[in-house]
Amino acid sequence: MLVIVTGVSGTGKTTIGNLLAEKLHLPFFDGDHFHPAENIDKMSQGHPLDDLDRVPWLQTLADKLTDSEKTGGAVLACSGLKESYRQKLNVNENLRWIHLKGERDIIWNRMLARKNHYMKAGMLDSQFATWEEPDYGLKLSIDQTPEEMLEIALEYLIRNPMKMAVGVMGMGVMGKSLALNLAEKGVPVSLYNRYVAGKEEAVAQKVMETNPDFANLRAFEDIENYIESLQAPRKILLMIPAGAAIDAQLDTLIPLLEPGDLVIDGGNSFYKDSERRVFRMKEAGLHFLPMGVSGGEEGARKGPSIMPGGDPEGYALVEDFLGRISAKDQSGKPCVTYVGQEGSGHFIKMVHNSIEYGEMQVLAELVHFLRFGFGCSAEQVSGILFDWGKGEQKSFLLEITADLLLFKEDGDLLLDKILDQAGQKGTGAWSLNTALEYGIPYSPLAEAVNARGVSGEKTMRVAYSKTFRHEFEPVKESLETWLPKIKYAYSLARIINHEVGFRLMKTVSDAQGWKLNFNEIARIWTNGCIIRSGLMERISAYYSDDQSFFEIAGVKEQVIQNRGDLAALVGLGLTHGFALPVMSAGINYLLGRITAESSASVIQAQRDYFGAHTYQRKDDLSGQAHHTLWNTSFRTE
Repeated sequence: MLVIVTGVSGTGKTTIGNLLAEKLHLPFFDGDHFHPAENIDKMSQGHPLDDLDRVPWLQTLADKLTDSEKTGGAVLACSGLKESYRQKLNVNENLRWIHLKGERDIIWNRMLARKNHYMKAGMLDSQFATWEEPDYGLKLSIDQTPEEMLEIALEYLIRNPMKMAVGVMGMGVMGKSLALNLAEKGVPVSLYNRYVAGKEEAVAQKVMETNPDFANLRAFEDIENYIESLQAPRKILLMIPAGAAIDAQLDTLIPLLEPGDLVIDGGNSFYKDSERRVFRMKEAGLHFLPMGVSGGEEGARKGPSIMPGGDPEGYALVEDFLGRISAKDQSGKPCVTYVGQEGSGHFIKMVHNSIEYGEMQVLAELVHFLRFGFGCSAEQVSGILFDWGKGEQKSFLLEITADLLLFKEDGDLLLDKILDQAGQKGTGAWSLNTALEYGIPYSPLAEAVNARGVSGEKTMRVAYSKTFRHEFEPVKESLETWLPKIKYAYSLARIINHEVGFRLMKTVSDAQGWKLNFNEIARIWTNGCIIRSGLMERISAYYSDDQSFFEIAGVKEQVIQNRGDLAALVGLGLTHGFALPVMSAGINYLLGRITAESSASVIQAQRDYFGAHTYQRKDDLSGQAHHTLWNTSFRTE
């Protein structure tokens, strides 16, 4: 979106240009600020510029417009006195002109009132003499207030729409939030939502109507008009449900698009489906980005963590836009990176969600145990979590959990009115299935998925609690004694959750040849996403591919020092009737990982006994397979 406001000196180009730029959420450039020093000296002495003087100045402005086009657009105030000057600035078809017109006496008085401006009032007549009347654009009279002029200019731009930089399809919570985020960052956006009579009507239009401050939005229900509204190469962000809906939408889009256009899937698609779609779109001559987006509604609106994979050429088309709307890390760098080939962007978003499941479940287990085991009030538990969040334990999930424990409705804690059945959308189960496929131990995060499944069996749980006469047994030991141990146990449980997820990512990356950069992945997860935390900042700073996750600076010490606290807390909870599935699985997983001599020798003997599956011997370093006739002679063959 490029707008040039022209007119002789003193017509108010800067005032109207600034107002337009603010309304359109675009940068504003004053052409006067781009004159070379010799031009300014000449005008300061009261001498008008000639055509030769203006050549380098006009080229600088044209270059500025061309660069601005790549990043969403700009508003430029420039005299543009001659048609030849204006043609040098006419860098593309997306440019719109607004020409300010007024009586000489009005402009003369304005110029006399200006202070410290190199354009002297005495030069006004030379500008009028040079001015060539254009036969295009909006002719806007200056004999009205700036606000009235702005309204007329905006109406003109609406009647003469420009090609929009990005299209967003699907005006659900995330789609709408990302579209508004883009618009606020100066990116012109076309909004599309399907039309379903009686159910989904004028959805995109309503987004515009409820956000009148954004003049850089257009709304559509007709998909062909929507596609036509986009600047080439077209860039379309799908924010629709994963699964068959994505393939159906691609079926519709492919015939309407042209080679070089880009489609982005910003939902939670399964990474293998995304991989298939990358190749399908490539065969059609189109770019495709499977892109993970984390941060929820607030993150999408104010700055999410963004994980695009797939076609690197496609990423280059939107790298600037994505960098604008993403969250920023501690150094101010955007929390977005090109993850890697094929479906890798959706893959790491899948693992992110799996870690998220584990983090949420650990906090749920602790809150429940503290309230009904140690007898803490919701306010007390909130205070404990709040204190933890001041230090190295800080995390978004810890923060919101402390907050929700204080929320009351009609004087009662809202949390206690919520049905204890946890929902899920599939990403956690996909991670578990992938871990099984690649033979990666995943028990702590698998238990987070299973715990949601168990919670869904509410009727059975209520019946069984009566059948088996189950009640929580209050902890008689003091909370003051246990609280430091609980904090250490929580810290270690979180480390284990992250280690499990990063180990799966490393294994699949190696197998697929993706060469994922885990420091960079951790960096974009330090802000914007749901699992942002102090721990993620440490991972980003210290983790490298040539070391074990458990050996990150400060992590190894916690594994050594805190595993006893995690084991003790799990034991305390289980003996008092509290299910602690993720923390229980976590300590078992950890002990299994650090145990030199495990129970697996019994498993191998059992397998060989009933199925002749063979085994290897410690005293035979050749790796030869052995089999024993266990039920007869115990002889080794």
